[in-house]
Amino acid sequence: MNTLSASAIGIFLLLLFLCYVGRTTETQVPATNITPGSLLHPATYPTHWSSSSGQFAFGFYKQGSGYAVGIWLVDAKNNTVVWTANRDDPPVTSNATLQLTAQSKFVVQTEQGKQKLIAKAIASSASMLDSGNFVLYNQTKGVIWQSFDYPTDTMLGGQSLPSGGQLLSSSSDTNHSSGRFRLKMQDDGEFSLYPEFTTDTRRDAYWPSDIYLGDKIVKGKAYLYLNKTGLLVSKNGSNSVISSHYGPYSGDSVGSNQTIYRATLDPDGVFRLYAHDKGSESKKVSQWPWDDGCEVKGYCGFNSYCTFNDDKPDCYCLEGFDFIEPDQRTLGCKRNFSIAECRGEKGSAAAPYYNMVTMLDIQWEDHAYFGAYMEHQEECSDSCLADCNCWGALYENGNCLKQGMPFRYVSRRVEGFSANTMFLKVGNITHKNRNPNDVFMPLPIRSTSNKAVVTIIVITSVFTLLLCSMIAISCHLIYKIRVLRLQRQMETGNLGLNEEVALRRFSYSELKRATNGFKQELGKGSFGAVYKGSLYKSRRSIAVKRLEKLVEEGEREFQAEVRAIGKTHHRNLVRLLGFCAEGPKRLLVYEYMSNGSLGKLIFGGEKRPDWDERVRIALDIARGILYLHEECEAPIIHCDIKPQNILMDEFWTAKISDFGLAKLLMPDQTRTFTGIRGTRGYVAPEWHKNTPISVKADVYSYGVVLLEVICCRRNIEISVSVPEEILLSSWTYNCFVAKELHKLVPREIVDKNVLENMVKVALWCIQDEPALRPTMKSVVLMLEGVTDVAIPPCPTTSISM
Repeated sequence: MNTLSASAIGIFLLLLFLCYVGRTTETQVPATNITPGSLLHPATYPTHWSSSSGQFAFGFYKQGSGYAVGIWLVDAKNNTVVWTANRDDPPVTSNATLQLTAQSKFVVQTEQGKQKLIAKAIASSASMLDSGNFVLYNQTKGVIWQSFDYPTDTMLGGQSLPSGGQLLSSSSDTNHSSGRFRLKMQDDGEFSLYPEFTTDTRRDAYWPSDIYLGDKIVKGKAYLYLNKTGLLVSKNGSNSVISSHYGPYSGDSVGSNQTIYRATLDPDGVFRLYAHDKGSESKKVSQWPWDDGCEVKGYCGFNSYCTFNDDKPDCYCLEGFDFIEPDQRTLGCKRNFSIAECRGEKGSAAAPYYNMVTMLDIQWEDHAYFGAYMEHQEECSDSCLADCNCWGALYENGNCLKQGMPFRYVSRRVEGFSANTMFLKVGNITHKNRNPNDVFMPLPIRSTSNKAVVTIIVITSVFTLLLCSMIAISCHLIYKIRVLRLQRQMETGNLGLNEEVALRRFSYSELKRATNGFKQELGKGSFGAVYKGSLYKSRRSIAVKRLEKLVEEGEREFQAEVRAIGKTHHRNLVRLLGFCAEGPKRLLVYEYMSNGSLGKLIFGGEKRPDWDERVRIALDIARGILYLHEECEAPIIHCDIKPQNILMDEFWTAKISDFGLAKLLMPDQTRTFTGIRGTRGYVAPEWHKNTPISVKADVYSYGVVLLEVICCRRNIEISVSVPEEILLSSWTYNCFVAKELHKLVPREIVDKNVLENMVKVALWCIQDEPALRPTMKSVVLMLEGVTDVAIPPCPTTSISM
C-alpha cells in the first residue's frame, strides 16, 4: 500500500512539473506565429494577423481610396490605428500583398511588382503581441526588430521613447501620413512639443512654456515611458523615475486591469492619454497642453490667426490675405494684393499704395526683427508704413514690435484677452474670409471733379509728347556719336583690350580655316552664331562665336565678354581661349562643350538625368556663380543665368557661359545701376524697379534654374493640365506647404531629405527682397549639407502671378 501511494505521489508530482514547464514555455512562445510564406491581402481573407487576445491586429487598413499597412486597436465601432509602416508612401491598391517571404524579407508587393521593405531585418518568424508590439524573430526566437522601436504618433502601455526620439502627428484622423506637429524627448527628462519643420528652441515650443527641473539630477540620457497602468514617467539610464507627467490618479476608476492605455500626438497638435476598455469606447484621461487649439503654435498656418468659434478653435486669414485652400483652413493664407515699389518714405512712396489696418486683442508669439518703445500707437503704425521690410507691427504696453512676412503664431480672443493692437500693411483690400468680430480701419476714399480730371489728362499728354520727342532726338544723336567713335577705333585697331586681358589673339583667316569656313553651326544667339572647329595641327576642338548683329551692340557684347572672363579660370566656367579683332570682324574662341546645354538636357524630351546627377549639376552651377561673385579680382554679375547658358562638357560637368550681358563691379562696389538685362522668367524683380542691382540678381535667377533642374520642366509651362502647375515656383511652394513634394518628381526614386533641402534653398533664392536671398556662399554650404536651411517664407512674386 505504501509503495502504491509513493508511486501515485511521484506520478502526480511529475505531471505537476510537466504542467508547470508547459505553462512556462507557453509564455515565451509568440502569441501568433507568422512563418515565411505567410500572405495578407487588402480586400480578401486574410487581411490581417491578430494578437492572441484579439485586441490588436496587424495588416491592411483602409486609407483614402487605397490601403496602408499598420497596427490598430480593435474596437467595436472604430478601429484605432496606433502604428503605420512607411507612413508617407502613397496608399497601395487592392491588388497588393503583404508577405514574409521565403527569403525572410518582410515586404509589401505593389500591383506593379515593386517591393517596399517594411523592416530591415532577415526574420525567421513574426508575431503580433497583446501589447500592440509587432516583432520579428531570428531562428533562436530572439527579437531582431519591433514596431515599438519605430513609433509614429502613438505610445502604448509598456513602450518607451528614448532621448532624441520623436512622435510625429498624423495629417488627420483618417490620413496617417506625417502631420504638422512633433513631440521631442530631451536628455533632461522633459519632452517638448513643436510645429513640424522648426528648430528645437523655446521660441518655437508650445509646451512646456518653461523648462525647470529644480534639484533633479539626470544621470545619463533620459527616456519617456508609459507603463501599463497609464502613468507617463521620465526615467534615467538607471531606470530611476525622474518625474511623473500625468496619468490616472490613485483611486481613480479609469479602467480594469484589462484596460489598454495609449498616448497619442493628435492631428491638432495636442498630446492626449486615452484609456480603452474592451467592448466600450475610448475615454480621454489627460491631455497636454491643457487647453485645446489656439495654445498650439502653428495650429493655423502662415498669415492666419487662431480664435475660438463656439468654443472650438478656428482659423481666419489676416486682413489682406486669402486662404490657400478654403476647405483646409489650417494650411494658411496667401497675400491677395500686389507688391508696389517701396522707398521707405512716408507720404511719398508707401502711402499711395499701402494703408495700415488695425486688429485688436492680438497675441503674437513670433520673433520680431525690431522692437522699440513708442509713446503712441500712431507712431508704431507710421513707422511700419515707412519701413519697406515691415508688413505688420504689434503695439504692446508701449513697445512697438515690427515683423516681415510670413506671420506665424498669431491668435486672438474677442473678450478681453489683452490690450495688444496689431497693425497690418495692406493694399487693394478684399474682405473675403474676414471674421465679422474684427475691427478694421478702412482705406481712405478720394474723389476728384471732372474738370480737374480733364486738366490733368491734357497736361499729362502734352508733357508726355514733349518728353518722347526729346528722348527720340537724344537717342539719335547718341547713336551717331557712338558709331563714329567705333569706326575710329576700328580704323586704328585700338580696342583697349590688350592691357586688360592675357588671351591669344587669332587672325580671321586662322579661325576660318579652323572651322572649315564656318561650316558646322552649333547654335545661334541674339548676337550671332557659334561654330565648331579645331585648332590648326591640333586635335583640340573649339567653339567659335562670330558676332554678326548691329555694329555697336555686337561690339559692346564682344568687349563685355572678353573683359568679364578674360582673366578667370574655374572648372565650372566655360574657358575663353582667345579672340579675333580684325577691322569689323569680332570673334571669340571657347573650349568646346561636347554635350550641349543644360536646357537641352532637362527640357529635351529625351531621358532626363537621374536624381544624383541633377543634384551634382545644381552644385556645379552654384560653385561657378560663387566664383564670379566672390573669388574674382573684380566681382562679376552675370545677368543672364538660365539653362541655355549652362553647357555640359564631355564628363557632364556643368559650366557657365555667355557673358555678353555681364556687369563688372569695382573692388569696393556692391551694387550698380544698369539697364534691364537677362531673359524673361529668370529676371529678378529689382530689374523692374529702377533700383541698384547687386549679385543677388544672379541668386534669384539661380533659384529659378534650381527649381527647373529639380523638376526637369520650365518655370512657366502653359501646356500642363492643372492651372495651379503653370508657374513652377508657385506650385513648388504650395507642394512644400502641403508636404507633397513627391508631386514635383513623380515616379522617381529620390532622397526625400535632399529634395526638401534643395526646394527650401530655391524658395529662399527667389524671394522678392534681395536682402532675404542668401549669398551664393551660403547656397553652396546649404546644398552641401554643411549648414541647415530654415523654413522659407512665401515667395510673393510667384504667388501673386
